[in-house]
Amino acid sequence: MQKKNKTSYVCTQCGQDFPRWQGRCDNCGTWDTISEFRGSPKKSNFSGKGDRPGSDKPCPIIQVEASSEPRFLSGFKEVDRVLGGGLVRGAFILLGGDPGIGKSTLMLQLASRLATASRKVLYVSGEESPEQVSMRAKRLKCQGESLQILPSTSVETILSVLQEHKPEIVIVDSIQTIHSDELESSPGSVAQIRESTSMMLHFAKTTGTIFFLIGHVTKDGAIAGPRMLEHMVDTVLYFEGDPGYEYRIVRAVKNRFGPSGEIAVFSMSDGGLSEVRNASEFFLTNRGTPQIGTSVSPVMEGSRILVVELQALVNKSHFGMPQRVANGINQKRLALLLAVLERHGGFFIGDYDVFFNIAGGLTVAEPSIDLSIAASIISSFVNKPLRQDCACIGEIGLGGEVRAVSMIPNRIKELAQMGFRECIVPYGLKNIDQFKKDYSVSLVQCRSVAHLQNLIF
Repeated sequence: MQKKNKTSYVCTQCGQDFPRWQGRCDNCGTWDTISEFRGSPKKSNFSGKGDRPGSDKPCPIIQVEASSEPRFLSGFKEVDRVLGGGLVRGAFILLGGDPGIGKSTLMLQLASRLATASRKVLYVSGEESPEQVSMRAKRLKCQGESLQILPSTSVETILSVLQEHKPEIVIVDSIQTIHSDELESSPGSVAQIRESTSMMLHFAKTTGTIFFLIGHVTKDGAIAGPRMLEHMVDTVLYFEGDPGYEYRIVRAVKNRFGPSGEIAVFSMSDGGLSEVRNASEFFLTNRGTPQIGTSVSPVMEGSRILVVELQALVNKSHFGMPQRVANGINQKRLALLLAVLERHGGFFIGDYDVFFNIAGGLTVAEPSIDLSIAASIISSFVNKPLRQDCACIGEIGLGGEVRAVSMIPNRIKELAQMGFRECIVPYGLKNIDQFKKDYSVSLVQCRSVAHLQNLIF
């Protein structure tokens, strides 16, 4: 008698299993995210060759010898920065991003540079034919005799080829197209993504092969498929950027081999992606005559400091409900700062439309730009520009007080390198005269938003 397939239900948001379908996930609270998962009673033909002897037996951790092999470089300094210093043997890396943003371009350029450095690379193409990949490679001037391509979507076939050719780095484009022949569900389903990823992860950890998986994203910006995919991999990279802008950002939201939150900045052109070393100059679009409603603030992105330009437009509302539009920050954060400005700063902006934007399309989450946001709003409200070469640093509390933020000396140093000569900072900062001596930047202390207007003009 044939054994039936086991059916369960998995939340695509958090990965929680359920015995039956239900509308709401009890674990993460989301609605309509539970999908059917059908397992297979058949056993995989993949034998898992390459398992370390005795790997199925426990042993004291002090007896486990850590690998002394150093990381090796990818050929992109920006990518090495995001990964924590380079590639680690057995790393399992997931790269997600919007369609057409440049994921395949970056991976093909990365594969070419690794192959040029005599690394054996295999590019698994599940979406394009070898001819299409070759056309892109010629346009990007990618080369390397040790770079090979495998047009396949079967995980069993891919693992068999890997066992035979033993590449050092494998790039899978994309994980949503890979499927197991032993499952009845279609490629891209919860069952297929879980099974295919699990088999490749097992191969990576037992052989030391480095895997790069390209993943599609949903309309909400999350990687398509179950949330468990992000939990299974070692590193999760998100490709960010607006098609209307030249720049692209790769952000590490998870990294087991280095700090998370690091970013890499690239510039997109006809010849592919090129690294941007001085990102602050890239995001500062206007350094001429001061503009009304414009302020500048240094922000931390991982270990990197970027000097960004913040823009605000305050205009009398002609409708019953004033508009609040924010690009680059959380819209609720903008509403909070407007309430603080009205309550503690004396600026009654309740009947005005407020539009806010971070130049260049960058998204900033840290609160150190609060003071700069308030300065740009005040500037637009009173129709007067800020002083030339003046920046702002500080977090604003609900009581209107300006709070200190981390890494202020490093931020001041970056401002000095960009030519700024004055900065408004939280009250109580020590060694102000030393900053003037070391960086030629004058620091003006601000205790609360009530005093801000007297300091920025």
